[in-house]
Amino acid sequence: MKYAIVIEKTCNGYSAYVPDVPGCVAAADTREEADDLIREAVAHHVALLREHGEPVPEPQATTGLVEV
Repeated sequence: MKYAIVIEKTCNGYSAYVPDVPGCVAAADTREEADDLIREAVAHHVALLREHGEPVPEPQATTGLVEV
């Protein structure tokens, strides 16, 4: 499965989340670290859902860019 991730600049680093996986978040000093951490978090989160017999959310969010 491929999930969309969102990485945002904050006042003291970067935060990341996965719209289709509520509660799956990460925070870091750099964008690269936030990217690495959210990818690890998604993998662990999905593994735990499966381990506990919980449903794994289907990827639904999409991304795009708008130029102005």
